[in-house]
Amino acid sequence: MTSFLTLLWKEVLRFWKVGFQTVAAPVVTAMLYLLIFSHVLEEHVKVHDVPYTAFLVPGLVMMSILQNAFANSSSSLIQSKVTGSIVFVLLPPISYRAFWAAYVLAAAARGLVVGAGVLFVTFWFAVLRFEAPLWILVFALLGGGILGTLGVIAGIWADKFDQLAAFQNFLIMPLTFLSGVFYSIHSLPPVWQQVSHFNPVFYMIDGFRYGFFGVSDVSPWTSVAVVGACFCMLAAFTLALLKRGYKLRT
Repeated sequence: MTSFLTLLWKEVLRFWKVGFQTVAAPVVTAMLYLLIFSHVLEEHVKVHDVPYTAFLVPGLVMMSILQNAFANSSSSLIQSKVTGSIVFVLLPPISYRAFWAAYVLAAAARGLVVGAGVLFVTFWFAVLRFEAPLWILVFALLGGGILGTLGVIAGIWADKFDQLAAFQNFLIMPLTFLSGVFYSIHSLPPVWQQVSHFNPVFYMIDGFRYGFFGVSDVSPWTSVAVVGACFCMLAAFTLALLKRGYKLRT
């Protein structure tokens, strides 16, 4: 437990000591999204009888959680590999399970801190309801865990920053932006509605939004089942990579 807690504390301090870059900057970015989209579409779009600005806020909060959770674990690993300091993490007697847990928990912590910041600043722009707070917490934790785990996978796989950027730009960004952050999938043509159901991030956004308004595009139980299954599969895959030492010890 000592090695696990030390690594976890190191990863938390890593983003907290540069909070202006890792926390404040994403909050400002989300606020700009809100200002632009709400100004343009507030009078023209209403989803589930919810004002568009209010509808947009949970999506932006969840998107911030996901993107920052991924960024934390992936950037930490790739920097350690490029600089060679990864050896100082691998040499101590820490199990591969504790290694994974420390990186993922720290990533989820950064995502939740940024998400809380986004939620705080958006109180000035929209009146939010909290119909099911437990669902909000469940999807926030699972979403942060999934993207933190994906960040570990990306950090293990990538050998240089260009590869990590490609992973983020061609996988993470499309999945988040095409998941219903800015719209309800019921506004899409039928074929694209069906395609959206194959995007696991859609279920994270939709279930998280259900916690605020009590309405969603699919049942929250369906969403939590899909998200939970994705987390378990990704965790098992990542633990297998770490146990093998893929691109870390070999």
